[in-house]
Amino acid sequence: MVRADAGEIDAVGELRAMVLSGEFSAGARLPTEVELATRQGASRGAVRGALAALARQGLIESRRGSGWFVTSAQPHGFDRMISFAQWARGWGRTPGGRVFSRELRRATPREARLLGIGTAAQVLYVVRVRTLEGREVMIERSTWAPWVIGHIERMPDDAVSTTRLLADAGIVITHGDHRIEAVAASSEDARLLHVRRSSPMLQVRRETYAADGRPVECGEDRYLPHTISFKGQAAGAAEWPDTR
Repeated sequence: MVRADAGEIDAVGELRAMVLSGEFSAGARLPTEVELATRQGASRGAVRGALAALARQGLIESRRGSGWFVTSAQPHGFDRMISFAQWARGWGRTPGGRVFSRELRRATPREARLLGIGTAAQVLYVVRVRTLEGREVMIERSTWAPWVIGHIERMPDDAVSTTRLLADAGIVITHGDHRIEAVAASSEDARLLHVRRSSPMLQVRRETYAADGRPVECGEDRYLPHTISFKGQAAGAAEWPDTR
């Protein structure tokens, strides 16, 4: 595994936070590499590597002869680490969220394996309800690795994006694994999303990793039907192109 150096990791976090905060809106041109390097106190090489990393995540794109631009609508795909909040905003939607519960406990054997820790280690299990335009559309269940617990514990209950919160702390999520499947709503799903128990839902299991390769979280997201559609190509990206 190729690991980014500390300067590039810092540059990725700062640039990502600038894009996610809306400082540079969709379609906006970013400052030049020299300007960004001066602004961030980083080397031009670190900035160039950070720009390439954000391009791989689908947040920005290079236009020959014109520079780097924030993409107008980022697909929430499996080959690109785009947060729920960034994806929603890219499509002109208003994301939201609220924490339903937080539990500090020992890792299960599966969580320990996915997070690369021992079963005696403590993890933070968080259940959040995610919204679009104020409507509950998804339940997010995340188990956070011990090294990021301090940041997530301090997260406000109504925080919109954990990805942005971690980026602000210099922890940049750059890649992950996802699996999708159809499931039936549990009693908790039904209560939080106001549907009948056993109603059909779409589940995405995920593990995410930081720029230095360390596991950050594992979890699952459960979506209401007719909310998110998936588009996949055998030779290309799997995308979440629209909401209904």
